[in-house]
Amino acid sequence: MKAVLLLLASLLAMVCLAVSAQAAPGAPGAREFPPGLQIPEAARTGPDFDVDRATQAYLDLLTPEQRAQSDAYFEGGYWLQLWGFLYGLAVCAVLLLSGLSRWMRDLSERLVRRVYLQNAIYAALWLLAGFVLSLPLSIYSDFFREHQYGLATQGFGDWFTDQAKGLAIGLVVMPWLIALLYRAIRRVGARWWLWGTAGAFAFFVLSAMLAPVYLAPLFNDYKPLREGPVRSAVLTLARANQIPTDNVVEFDASRQTTRISANVAGFAGTTRVALNDNLLDKTSLPEIKAVMGHEMGHYVLNHSLRLIIYLTLVIGVGLWFTQRVFDALLARWGTRLGLRDRADAAALPLAWAVLTLFFFLVTPLTNSISRQAEAEADMFGLDAAREPYGFAMAAMRLSTYRKIHPGPLEEIVFYDHPSGYARVHGSMVWLKENQALVQAALAADAAR
Repeated sequence: MKAVLLLLASLLAMVCLAVSAQAAPGAPGAREFPPGLQIPEAARTGPDFDVDRATQAYLDLLTPEQRAQSDAYFEGGYWLQLWGFLYGLAVCAVLLLSGLSRWMRDLSERLVRRVYLQNAIYAALWLLAGFVLSLPLSIYSDFFREHQYGLATQGFGDWFTDQAKGLAIGLVVMPWLIALLYRAIRRVGARWWLWGTAGAFAFFVLSAMLAPVYLAPLFNDYKPLREGPVRSAVLTLARANQIPTDNVVEFDASRQTTRISANVAGFAGTTRVALNDNLLDKTSLPEIKAVMGHEMGHYVLNHSLRLIIYLTLVIGVGLWFTQRVFDALLARWGTRLGLRDRADAAALPLAWAVLTLFFFLVTPLTNSISRQAEAEADMFGLDAAREPYGFAMAAMRLSTYRKIHPGPLEEIVFYDHPSGYARVHGSMVWLKENQALVQAALAADAAR
């Protein structure tokens, strides 16, 4: 136990070192495009309009330095996924091999007599231990690296406060859900994965309904969208696509990041249309309309519920896989590790390691599920907003931190959104087939 305490103390010392060191702010100005819509000459409408030439003209807006930085950031993320996976396995190994997991189980059994409460206490201790043990990688990947590439704006104190808020939410919710899962394990044995799958579906649905209302405001300030042309355009798009318009807001994402984003979140009475202040302050009206058309596409096409169903199915297979592999590992190594049976809470790190392995292996599948929905929303947004130049420009802004033109296999494995190239090319295809419509809109705007 002394070795465990020494390890935890050393990790906390690393946090203190990070606080004192702070990250040098990045240089977003050199990475980002300036505000305003850009239309390359080769992308303008006309009888000789060529999709490939127009697409390349947009890609050429990236300077060699911007493209090199974007590629380095995104490709570095490939390795970060691997190191994150291996680091997570190492955390599980530390909990099991050091005896810390058994100590947390024994402590929970000494504190209370009811097994359900014992499991909840263990789960809370497990979350705390995992948070502390994972801090070194989190500090690097989510704080230092984001500042290095000019994508983060928070100081370490504010960043760590947000991490602590996320931990607090987890401590309020997750111990009881894990305790319920262990109750299912005790009652139905090897069929626990079926109950876990049903519970995951219910949890996702409730989260989609409640998170926009109760959780998101813990991290950002939400207020009604400012008056002006943007608000009018967003409300027009929302009404035209039968999206509830009584909750259209903006939020201060600039306190955390330089990225642009928006979303239409919630359902069953909790739907909210939200734009971050970076999108409002750094882009043009055509870009905002294009982005909001995309986000509203997710709502109209029922992507929220559909993705919940797909993810639940994947989790169901993952829990079945975990049950089979976990039982085999428990039979072979359980006694040496001091684990009793599958209902022993101290074995949770072992089960988590197996589930982590499963999701690492199916990353191309989960990314492809998300990418398909995003591609559908792209096409819906083009048809709804009718802003191909705005959508192409927004895609270029995102490409300052997403590799713009990956290979086909690279996109399947690592991209959960279509690549910047695919999005710009799709915009130019739409433009080619709707040149008269776009020309009329541009002429109307010029006459105002």
